[in-house]
Amino acid sequence: MFTKFRQYVNTRIGFFWLLVFLFWAKTIYAYLTEFSLGVADPLQAFLMLVNPIATTVFLFSLAFYIRKTGVYYYILLFIDALDTILLYANVIYHREFTDFMTVSTITGVSKVSQGLTGSSLALASWGDVLYWADIIVILALVILHRIKQDTRPIKKHTAFAYTSAAIAGFGLNLTLAESNRPQLLTRTFDRTYIVKYLGIDAFTVYDGIKDEQTNHQRASAKKSELDTVKDYTESHYAAPNAKMYGLAKGRNVIVIHLESFQQFLIDQKVNGKEVTPFLNKLYHSNSTYSFKNFFHQVGQGKTSDAENMLETSTYGLSTGSLFSQLGSDNTFQAAPAILNQRANYSSAVFHGNVASFWNRNNTYKNMGYQYFFDASYFDTTGDKSTGYGLKDKLLFKNSVQYLERLQQPFYVKYITVTNHFPFTLDKEDTTFKTTDTSDSAINDYFQTAHYLDQSVKEFYTYLQKAGLLKNSMIVLYGDHYGLSNSENSTLAPILGKSADDWTSFDSAQLQRVPFMINIPGIKSGKVESTYGGEIDVLPTILHLLGISSKRYIQFGTDLFSKQHDSTVAFRNRDFVTSKYTVLSGKIYDNATGETIDDEAVQKTVDKDQKKVDKELSLSDSLNNKNLLRFYTPKGFKKVDASNYNYADGLEKEIQIQNKLAGKSTSLYSKNGNKSTDSLYTTDAPEASHKKTDSTRIKITNPDDTDSTTTSSSSSK
Repeated sequence: MFTKFRQYVNTRIGFFWLLVFLFWAKTIYAYLTEFSLGVADPLQAFLMLVNPIATTVFLFSLAFYIRKTGVYYYILLFIDALDTILLYANVIYHREFTDFMTVSTITGVSKVSQGLTGSSLALASWGDVLYWADIIVILALVILHRIKQDTRPIKKHTAFAYTSAAIAGFGLNLTLAESNRPQLLTRTFDRTYIVKYLGIDAFTVYDGIKDEQTNHQRASAKKSELDTVKDYTESHYAAPNAKMYGLAKGRNVIVIHLESFQQFLIDQKVNGKEVTPFLNKLYHSNSTYSFKNFFHQVGQGKTSDAENMLETSTYGLSTGSLFSQLGSDNTFQAAPAILNQRANYSSAVFHGNVASFWNRNNTYKNMGYQYFFDASYFDTTGDKSTGYGLKDKLLFKNSVQYLERLQQPFYVKYITVTNHFPFTLDKEDTTFKTTDTSDSAINDYFQTAHYLDQSVKEFYTYLQKAGLLKNSMIVLYGDHYGLSNSENSTLAPILGKSADDWTSFDSAQLQRVPFMINIPGIKSGKVESTYGGEIDVLPTILHLLGISSKRYIQFGTDLFSKQHDSTVAFRNRDFVTSKYTVLSGKIYDNATGETIDDEAVQKTVDKDQKKVDKELSLSDSLNNKNLLRFYTPKGFKKVDASNYNYADGLEKEIQIQNKLAGKSTSLYSKNGNKSTDSLYTTDAPEASHKKTDSTRIKITNPDDTDSTTTSSSSSK
């Protein structure tokens, strides 16, 4: 038996089928152990088992057309390796994002790769060797001639027969898939459906075709296409609440981006101690409007999607990151430009990672941000940073030298990073006793969240001492989930739930993130039960500042408005309302978590689904086709990105301050031309550490043509 098998493997066709079988086996292994494909019936199970075969045979059969013996074997192994890279990349990506890699994600990887290496290593496991062992072993057997190379080339008609059979097999696969899930390829379903029915390779090709179609649409877009979008946003507009309109007029706006911070952390205790005591106090303060039913709405763009929604009130893309794919070229009507043109706000972003991460250095310019203080402006050497950038306590403290020079009123955004997966923190940074679960991500998550809480408290203390707090509106929000669905079964008991009873409904509820608007001095703050999402932030902030949002194209509505639309759309077209949660067409009762099968409710949900589909499609059309280039609102001047350069930010601030002289409104000027840096107190041990020659991240500023090495502004 073994002799016959070995003889068969020593033929070209036998070697081909050996590789096909092994690749099929590890694909099924990934399906069953890594991907949550949601098989619901025998046909779906069958299709899941067979869908890798046709595409694998097609790709591997390309080697049949090569007649040279040695070349044939190595080309076949090369194709196998490339397909394995695609499979394994999806495994790693799915562990973090519970999603599959799109072509946009792959082509934009250079814009988001910085800082991902540590995260990817943390996601790898020893069991992953199974994805590579077959290639390594077989390559060794070929080199050592344990597998003999067949010198007889495959006949052309045989090669063509294999290729044709693969195409026919895929056609049959697609037909069966369409019978189980009609319009699989013509309607936009969750990417999981495509993988479940057709496989990773087919999904990648399908997504690439869709991506090319989008590029074509962008090139052929016409001004008239904007009318449909504009008609929708005008009819969807929610007039401001008279009691809230202008409540924070003239104040500075400080947006604090709480990285990967989920709502369940608020008031959560571990070992009898609050995880986030300061944020809890702020959340319940009568000077804060907090929203307990606020959801993140990000897609594959994660943090960049959240930023885009907050800055523009338009959705991220259905695949990939808008910042990475379109940020360099798109026209935006974003918060920094609106506030500057309507109320003379200056603007800046503080972020301890490299400027090119998520293509921020280009996107921010098109949004109208005047300054971007990225990692090149800070000392990130030694243990001062994690793989994703400068630690939060140091980011807040070391930003003072730049913040105090900004002309007031200002609109600034702090993007924290320490609470980012894989939630690594040096031992010297925390004494918080965390959970003791089998999942290190969960244990570490509570520690980094506690650290973030301490960081925000230190910053608030400084704002109060410096006199900025009373003149500012501070907006705090969680950008997206921190713990993926794969952690939920372990997390459940900590949240007082049973892992055995955990459902998709429970996972959806964990997509809540904090949203707080802190306006020091007011007494009317409270915890609001209004349902909303990140898309609603911009019109809400504008109205609080006394600036009407009506003239702009925005998909969100003011959270305080009586006309606010409380249907929260997720990027995969699921949605949540105040009564129902709808996931893949299944309706859950928010009050009980139970599924609903009621005709009247179904009619209501169908109506909401149409609205969600329309809103997401219109936003996609607006962004993919760059339709805002055809529309300039009254009083709005299109942003010219060439006016912005993010090198030498401090020097530019000082120049403006000196030019304005006695009219300067910067904190530095108001403080008698003295720095407020001494008012900042931190317990971060790294604050006293000397600068070293090593750093955990690569520091470059794309706008700094004089240097591409690590630098801190204090030495500039």
